Amino acid sequence: MNRRELLKAAAALPLANTVLSHTAFAQSPYPSRNITMIVPFPPGGQADLAARPVAQALERIFGKPVIVDNRAGGGGGSVGNAAAARAEPDGHTLLMTLSSLAVLPEADRLFDRPVAYEVAQFAPIARVLADPTLLAVPASAPWKTL
Repeated sequence: MNRRELLKAAAALPLANTVLSHTAFAQSPYPSRNITMIVPFPPGGQADLAARPVAQALERIFGKPVIVDNRAGGGGGSVGNAAAARAEPDGHTLLMTLSSLAVLPEADRLFDRPVAYEVAQFAPIARVLADPTLLAVPASAPWKTL
């Protein structure tokens, strides 16, 4: 091997390492089946109205159906959130939820109820809409600020 061939091989090593490290061998392309998007609220609500256009866009991108699964029930979406937390972590189940996701486990602890899921079971992948949370009191209350 001459010097020129050695330099070419050395220059190609980082590129080859990058390509090979991101290649999943013996794995079918994603998604390998339909995607389920759990919406823990009834059809027509804020989360559902955000989920349906996202599901349509994902169908066009992936070429696979994205099924919107409304799981209404339980205060603030707890039932649907828990179903998503129990799903196989294979990327074929998504959760379109609201900020109540973070509050519900703490409320369960506060009222000595069994905790349905932990926030740590989820990995956020996209912010779809702004869902401001606020703390309110009756206008006649003496408190005006936190």
